[in-house]
Amino acid sequence: MKHVEIYTDGSSRGNPGPGGYGTVVKFGPHLRELAQGFETTTNNRMEILAAIAGLEILKEPCRVTVFSDSRYLVDSQTKGWVAGWKARGWIKKDKKEVKNIDLWKRLEKAAEGHRIDWQWVKGHAGHEMNERCDLLATEAADGERGGLIPDEGFAG
Repeated sequence: MKHVEIYTDGSSRGNPGPGGYGTVVKFGPHLRELAQGFETTTNNRMEILAAIAGLEILKEPCRVTVFSDSRYLVDSQTKGWVAGWKARGWIKKDKKEVKNIDLWKRLEKAAEGHRIDWQWVKGHAGHEMNERCDLLATEAADGERGGLIPDEGFAG
């Protein structure tokens, strides 16, 4: 299996507010940058969508290391949160409905067939690829990367 690194970040100008994601996919010496801005969304949605965007461009099963500064995203995968939510019908332990169900389901589908190692990195700490993703995400949130589109899954 090929080994791919995916670096991700999400941004929101207000929470909710305009937002965007930035993703860098690295395979050997090759880099591909992905970014998109949304009219109204949340930071957490953008963090999840950044990982989805990177995984969805992979054309074959890969060993993937996903780097994110979002504990929400990384812990959801490494601590079994999503599996628990799913088993309870997308209800959290506190009996409240899970937010962002549309994206959790999409992430699960995007991850199929891959062996993924989820790694948390400290944000705004000089990590080159995290800083690049942050710039892509903030530019996207500001409409500088193709304009802002509706976040169809955002329920406000």
